[in-house]
Amino acid sequence: MYEEKIVLCGANAYEKRFYLNPDFEALPDSVKDELKVMCVLYTEDVGGILTLVFEEDGELCFEVTSDENDFFFDEIGSQLKIKELQNTKGELLEALQLYYRVFFLGEDL
Repeated sequence: MYEEKIVLCGANAYEKRFYLNPDFEALPDSVKDELKVMCVLYTEDVGGILTLVFEEDGELCFEVTSDENDFFFDEIGSQLKIKELQNTKGELLEALQLYYRVFFLGEDL
C-alpha cells in the first residue's frame, strides 16, 4: 500500500513541460491526452506549476506552486480555474480516483 502522495501528472509554465508519472502509462491514450491538455491549458492561463497528486486515501488533489518572484501568477484565477476543472472534468477525476483505489491501493469495488 502507498503511504505517501503519488504524483499523477503535472505541467510547468516556467519550463513549458508536461509530466506523466510512468506508473500510469497503462491509462488509455485518450485519458492521458485529456490530462495533458487540462494541465497545460491551466498553466498557460494562470502560470505556475500544477501537479495532480493522489493523497494516501486515494483522493485526487490539485497542488499549485509558483516562483516567489512570479508577479504574473494569478492566485485568484488559479482557484477559479481549479473549481472550473473540478466541475467540467468531474467524471474524469472521479474515474481516475477509482482507478487508483482499485489498481494501486487494492481496494474492492
